[in-house]
Amino acid sequence: MSFLPLRKIFLLVLFTSLLASCVTKKKYDDLSARKSKLDLDIAACERAMTRTQAEQKSLEEKLASFQASNQKLITDSIETGVSLRRTRKLYNELTATYEKLINNHDKLLSNSTSESSRLSGDLARREVELSASKNQIDKLSADLKTREERLSEMERVLAEKDKAVNALRTKVSNALLGFKSNDLSVNVKNGKVYVSLSEQLLFKSGSTKVDPKGQDALQKLAQALRDQQEVNVVVEGHTDDVPVSKGTVGMKDNWDLSVLRATEITRILTTAGLTAERVTPSGRSKYVPVAQNTSADQRALNRRTEIILTPKLDELFKILEKN
Repeated sequence: MSFLPLRKIFLLVLFTSLLASCVTKKKYDDLSARKSKLDLDIAACERAMTRTQAEQKSLEEKLASFQASNQKLITDSIETGVSLRRTRKLYNELTATYEKLINNHDKLLSNSTSESSRLSGDLARREVELSASKNQIDKLSADLKTREERLSEMERVLAEKDKAVNALRTKVSNALLGFKSNDLSVNVKNGKVYVSLSEQLLFKSGSTKVDPKGQDALQKLAQALRDQQEVNVVVEGHTDDVPVSKGTVGMKDNWDLSVLRATEITRILTTAGLTAERVTPSGRSKYVPVAQNTSADQRALNRRTEIILTPKLDELFKILEKN
């Protein structure tokens, strides 16, 4: 706010008065001196207002800076776990209550003996609760640390398992390089290595005897797996949905065909050096197709044998079984 309008009004009134009446030189000098003093007071007020406005602006800037710093501190604050946060909050509430009770106890001690006794009992109970809460926080912290260590150990074991599975896939693929890709494939799925062998490579239609070329592939696979003692082998036989020809000796349906083929492959693998305890034959019949049985090519894809290689997870199971 400026005092200039006030000053102008004063001068106008003064000069109007002088024009309206004749004054003595003494009175005029007195008025001039008062005017000069007023001018000085107005200038001082204006300087004071300028300083006040500058100080106000500085304070507003500092307040904005403090608010920004406070917001940053709030944003940077994090918690470490749901249970731990809940217990810590309770601990803080109990601490605040405890301090409040201490203050109330000091104020009321001189006025009420009975109230003081009640507060003392309440304080003792709060101290017990605080101690229990602190113990619970310590226990939760220890449990969290233990869980983190177990998780880290599990991640290490899983990483080693994934590394072993990829190495196993590479070794099996290298051992079977000489065979056509449409007869044989090696893939990793769900942490296991799947070796898929087509019927064309292994069997004649409806037969359970492995052809020489298929025997060669199985022997090379067994040789690659012979020193992989930590790998279990499951042999799964799969068929299409075409029923087994009536009168086929020893077979009633596709269940029999898939089981007998898996069993025959298991014999070849164990004869080639794999221990029988590691190999499990399984017949899946027509119930796990990889393509719809609507054409000859799709049915050919379903007539296959899958050899599933699974690394043992004993170490991981031991970690999971820990309390």
